[in-house]
Amino acid sequence: MTIESITIGGGCFWCVEAVFELVRGVQRVESGYSNGQTLNPTYEQVCSGRTGHVEVLKIEFDTRVIQLKDILNIFFALHDPTTLNQQGNDVGTQYRSGIYFESALQESTARAVIKDLTEQKIFDQPIVTEVEPLLNYSSAEAYHQNYFTNHPEQGYCSYVVAPKVAKFRKNFAHWMKP
Repeated sequence: MTIESITIGGGCFWCVEAVFELVRGVQRVESGYSNGQTLNPTYEQVCSGRTGHVEVLKIEFDTRVIQLKDILNIFFALHDPTTLNQQGNDVGTQYRSGIYFESALQESTARAVIKDLTEQKIFDQPIVTEVEPLLNYSSAEAYHQNYFTNHPEQGYCSYVVAPKVAKFRKNFAHWMKP
């Protein structure tokens, strides 16, 4: 099998999606919700913080082009995995940092990447990213898909998403799609 999928949460899914749409080897991205109690929650329900869900991005990638370790290194470089339930001004359990695996190999890869980043002292504080099996995944509403591409002038996109995209372009140019 050459196409694999991994689901990650790193704050607002618009930020994560905007970057991974640009990554070479990524075949498809989808904003969604996972690891909560409610089946098929709405955005409003997730934002309430009462469903237990995380805003996530499901990434399908070609393992002949990019490996999970590379996906995770990009992920960790583009958000703060040391803040619990918060990314910048986005606060709540729905913004927690997480890797939601679909296999034992994905779990061990995620834990190895976290161990490596910790040993290298890449972050000043401990990494609090949860590594859990993917549960109760559902796609976000259609208007959330490709949000940054469709609304680059929107305030949040201009001030929060665009700098993350610029950081990716600067630090990971070798992973840019042609």
